[in-house]
Amino acid sequence: MNKIYPSATEALKGVVKDGQLLAVGGFGLCGIPEALIDALCESGVKDLTVISNNAGVDGFGLGKLLETRQIKKMISSYVGENKEFERQYLAGELELEFTPQGTLAEKLRAGGAGIPAFFTKTGVGTLVAEGKELREFNGETYVMEHGLFPEVSLIKADVADRSGNLRFNLTARNFNPAAATAGKICIVEVERIVANGEIAPDDVHLPGIYVHRIVHNPMPEKRIEKRTIRDHK
Repeated sequence: MNKIYPSATEALKGVVKDGQLLAVGGFGLCGIPEALIDALCESGVKDLTVISNNAGVDGFGLGKLLETRQIKKMISSYVGENKEFERQYLAGELELEFTPQGTLAEKLRAGGAGIPAFFTKTGVGTLVAEGKELREFNGETYVMEHGLFPEVSLIKADVADRSGNLRFNLTARNFNPAAATAGKICIVEVERIVANGEIAPDDVHLPGIYVHRIVHNPMPEKRIEKRTIRDHK
């Protein structure tokens, strides 16, 4: 089975459609599938609900989809540096399901493991717990959270072999593996493609069974979200 597609546009064909629930890997601008996001923007699909830690920055990453109004709802833990994200939310133009960061990661992991719901102490006594089931375990109160089951996951990895086994680069791993396992269909953008067997078994971060389509993007922009420098005197 050939999992490698000639372009991000081709990889999305027949998969993405209006009104879908999508998971997108990355943390800020680290480990985001740049080419797949651009192709999603160009596809014109709309009314999307997107699960992602945040929405990138203005004019880059998921920020592009906010500008084109293709996203109707974000499930995120952080609004961050994206002013258009903030503006749309405060103006009532964008739905937002704020989720604590660890809970968001666990909701994706649960989805990938087929777990419909779990209990956590995070958010008890706050707005996060409003309208949700509470239960006591060993004298402590927990809130029930539901797993996330996106129809499509778009992720970024450093290396893939032709079977879809993946290696991520350092902190760019972030939400990518959890997003990949949760999605019914997983499309991955990678910087290098190697032959089967070139990634040592102990170096495989995500098995190829979770990966359905692969796109090669050898020269991603990797924009820096917030550049800081020190004055060397």
